[in-house]
Amino acid sequence: MNEQYRLGIDIGGTFTDGILLNETTGEIRTGKVPSTPADPSDGFLHVLRRMLDDGQAEPDAVKYVVHGTTVATNAIIEGNLAKTAFITTEGFRDLLEIQTGIRPTLYDLQFQKLKPLVPRYLCFGVPERLDYRGEVLVSLDEDAVQSVVRDLREEGVESIAVCLLHSYINPEHERRIGEIIATELPSALCSLSSEVAPEFREYFRASTTVINAAIRPVVSNYLGNIQARVRRSGVGGEMLVMQSNGGVLTFEAAMDRPVFMVESGPAAGVIAASQLGETLGHENVISFDMGGTTAKVGLIENGSPRVTKDYEVGGTAATTEHGSRGSGYPIRTPVIDLVEIGAGGGSIAWIDSGGILRVGPRSAGADPGPVCYGQGGTEPTITDANLVLGRISPDYFLGGEMRLDVDAARRAINERCAGPLGMDADEVALGIVEIANSAMVGALRRVSVQRGYDPREFVLVAFGGAGPVHANRLAAELEMPTVLVPMSPGTTSAMGLLVTDIKHDYSVALIQRADQIDIGVANTQFQRMRSEGRMALSREGVADEDTRFIKQADMRYVGQSYELTVPLQEEDLDAAALDEILAQFHQEHERSYGFKAEEEPVEFVALRLSAVGVIPKPQLPKVSPGDHTTTNAIKKTRPVYFAETDGRVDCPIYNRYKLGSGDDITGPAIIEEVDSTTVIHPGYRAAVDEFGNLFLTRI
Repeated sequence: MNEQYRLGIDIGGTFTDGILLNETTGEIRTGKVPSTPADPSDGFLHVLRRMLDDGQAEPDAVKYVVHGTTVATNAIIEGNLAKTAFITTEGFRDLLEIQTGIRPTLYDLQFQKLKPLVPRYLCFGVPERLDYRGEVLVSLDEDAVQSVVRDLREEGVESIAVCLLHSYINPEHERRIGEIIATELPSALCSLSSEVAPEFREYFRASTTVINAAIRPVVSNYLGNIQARVRRSGVGGEMLVMQSNGGVLTFEAAMDRPVFMVESGPAAGVIAASQLGETLGHENVISFDMGGTTAKVGLIENGSPRVTKDYEVGGTAATTEHGSRGSGYPIRTPVIDLVEIGAGGGSIAWIDSGGILRVGPRSAGADPGPVCYGQGGTEPTITDANLVLGRISPDYFLGGEMRLDVDAARRAINERCAGPLGMDADEVALGIVEIANSAMVGALRRVSVQRGYDPREFVLVAFGGAGPVHANRLAAELEMPTVLVPMSPGTTSAMGLLVTDIKHDYSVALIQRADQIDIGVANTQFQRMRSEGRMALSREGVADEDTRFIKQADMRYVGQSYELTVPLQEEDLDAAALDEILAQFHQEHERSYGFKAEEEPVEFVALRLSAVGVIPKPQLPKVSPGDHTTTNAIKKTRPVYFAETDGRVDCPIYNRYKLGSGDDITGPAIIEEVDSTTVIHPGYRAAVDEFGNLFLTRI
């Protein structure tokens, strides 16, 4: 039998997860190793070799290797960027310095804007000018461009971002500058805004292009290094990387447009939750991914993750919650709408100057990690607190590969937190967990209530190594009726890499009132984007029958500053379709903002198209029927501390791999597996479905 495999590898801040799918038999194997922050590719190769050895798979039998990574985000946060220059229209050299008037904290008088990614001395304006219709007012001064590029060559610039006014309508001047750069400075990588983010609003387009340029050499070197090492290991399959929009790109395409993979790792988890929910008949779910460094939540409505274009990266310490407007560098590319906070298993508990217990956003990470790891950590973390409370086992962490030190965790909590507060270690450990839970409830509210959704109408899909430990409590706080814990939740994000499709996003500005729109022009633009998408997918080996196209439009009431994205039918636009689109816009506006104004004129702002190459999805393996007594699955009992019982209570500890379909467990109880632990609180029960998934509901 000629077996073929897919391999997904997700590098997180604390652990690197791997998942190997046998396409022939449907068998799935998972693995988890500590991340290697000094060189993430070491962890990548470690888990790759482990997965191939465990699955007894030949390297040349691997059809796809799909990678999720935070290398792009980390490069921005850590300032590990290429020496980058910025070329724009004369008179707009200070665009990156001025930024916007948006502030994350309105009354913080000490707030300072982020330092531009390109210093002012490497920002240049060149004589040229287009008007808002794309017509030339001032021709491009090519001699001036050549002079600038020669100066940049003397400065040793590695990458150049080009963003001219109104180039989203007419890209000719930008393209000519790109040609001059290729001739005068071929060693530099060039990013044109008309190719990276062809949309209006100069600063947002410029910021997106600058980020693409600044991380492009870093990401290219990283992906090139991994690809070379994978090829040397004998794996010759297609190398793909997760995008922020929930699709995948080839390594080569990602090297050209790395800004599209800024939220690569977290996006995979949302896709996995979406696919699982759709398979089980739950189209409205909220994904909750709690790892070692952060907790991430995303909302899936009608089987589709919410996607946003208003996204920021590299935020300051002014807020611990990812994505607050004005706290980071804006990016105008499609990104799965995530809320990410510094509340992972490794988040550190500390006492502030006012004597208040705080948790996060600093993390112990993979090195040295929580105190209980015994690798040199001295500051107590959420993992240490859960260990002291008895919610995770000191003997079965990572299936017993790592022994956790309960006494060290208790000492750290006593010395750093309980002692200064004059409290008992158990009480403080519970406080650490509840503070983290409160922050995560806030994140769940933000992705649901603040977006106009009622969380009680959604299923909470909990995964990540720490997600199932906390999910029951979060659902109770938000009155969510059901928590779904998949099999192997610690590697669910890696599974998301194997169930996502190849995806390319295109957009074009079209600012016209709906009652005056030229439908022919709109259809022509869609046809052009469709052709580009089909060619891109064809180059990547996607057959026509596996190609799908998703059309959308950005719309707003005339006079508004920001727009909403409305889905369109796949067929060409006509008058009847336009009426339906307007009705959808009014409905979406009411849901998002609480009102609609059907008497007000509406205008189109941009047209969008996603070209999707559908990859076959693996089937969920079924588990054997249970005996409905679950006694054979009980490993032992352990005293566990719960707020509901105001102290410790003896809990049965279950081996998840011995549970079968139809089994039902009443809390309080603990269910353990190699890569995670599920905590069932008093007043709740867990039912096992035919695929081994756990459904937690109130009794």
